[in-house]
Amino acid sequence: MDSLQRCLYETAPCSVIQAVWGNFVSMRSIQENSELKIESRIEEIVEPLREKIRDLEKSFTQKYPPVKFLSEKDRKRILITGGAGFVGSHLTDKLMMDGHEVTVVDNFFTGRKRNVEHWIGHENFELINHDVVEPLYIEVDQIYHLASPASPPNYMYNPIKTLKTNTIGTLNMLVDQIYHLASPASPPNYMYNPIKTLKTNTIGTLNMLGLAKRVGARLLLASTSEVYGDPEVHPQSEDYWGHVNPIGPRACYDEGKRVAETMCYAYMKQEGVEVRVARIFNTFGPRMHMNDGRVVSNFILQALQGEPLTVYGSGSQTRAFQYVSDLVNGLVALMNSNVSSPINLGNPEEHTILEFAQLIKTLVGSGSEIQFLSEAQDDPQKRKPDIKKAKLMLGWEPVVPLEEGLNKAIHYFRKELEYQANNQYIPKPKPARIKKGRMRRAR
Repeated sequence: MDSLQRCLYETAPCSVIQAVWGNFVSMRSIQENSELKIESRIEEIVEPLREKIRDLEKSFTQKYPPVKFLSEKDRKRILITGGAGFVGSHLTDKLMMDGHEVTVVDNFFTGRKRNVEHWIGHENFELINHDVVEPLYIEVDQIYHLASPASPPNYMYNPIKTLKTNTIGTLNMLVDQIYHLASPASPPNYMYNPIKTLKTNTIGTLNMLGLAKRVGARLLLASTSEVYGDPEVHPQSEDYWGHVNPIGPRACYDEGKRVAETMCYAYMKQEGVEVRVARIFNTFGPRMHMNDGRVVSNFILQALQGEPLTVYGSGSQTRAFQYVSDLVNGLVALMNSNVSSPINLGNPEEHTILEFAQLIKTLVGSGSEIQFLSEAQDDPQKRKPDIKKAKLMLGWEPVVPLEEGLNKAIHYFRKELEYQANNQYIPKPKPARIKKGRMRRAR
């Protein structure tokens, strides 16, 4: 018995120790696994936060498109009304990259901040949310008005400019050039609120001409081929007076632009304001509103979504489409020229609407059918610019082939559809609509 007890006493502690050690190792393994799971979970939560921090760092160190350096005497201060819109944003890009100081004024009725956000924060760029129907007054808490040459050689070199800076400049935004593009330009937009369209093209133009007069700036009016109405002359040259229905659904835009042109030349003759007038024909390209109801955006959107391409009337109406970069080059050439009379800016390559629909179907690779709807009222039957004057006096003509421009627009619209799908919104082509007036009770 003594030997057996001794054996038990000697062996018992070892088994206990082994059991305890085994339990300890098992608990340690469980703890390590638990810690790994917690660390993994923390990593899952933290990684999106790190991603957001990286995005914020990128936004604070924003890389702008390359900007040319211009000396003080060559750098212009340029105001663009409607500068966040389709054409205006491309014009902003060109003028910024050319090294000028650009102020964009837009009320975002049809313009979008997305179109110019890549310039926000740049020292040469300013964006103002403002409706040109209202006078352009900039209200701030403090104004440091230091804009004046101070050394004798500088202020004596251009005494009139010095006087203007110290008098007119105290009350107004100092600009050298004004590109007045502010106006809804697609039929659904300008027909939806015809009174607003008229105000923008008349009162807005009056305000900009007043500003141009006060600060001695040159103003370019973005007019339109719609001043020719449904033309009885083909192609349309600048000396054609037009054939416009003054009380039709499109009159708010057509007649609004005609009045705007009249105002420009009244200010030129009476007040000596330098004006330039561009009569713009159909233009397309990236940054068009997908659902703005224009031919190009409608056809591309419908073809990409496999929906019928809607043609109003027989499709025999003709249009001439230019790519947006060609138009922008024409606008800048006109602004910097000595041509004060109206200039057509458009592509003389004419296509029927039906041909255009079939071309877009082919480029998209779509199996969409073509659906014919009733013809829109006062829809011009023919549209083709005579650009001999632009060629002769500006040395300008379109250079981007139609298919090349369309492929760029289609690529842009594909990306936009992906963007919209991720945000749970699929745009639909917008038909022309007229805002209903309020009913009044008879008295």
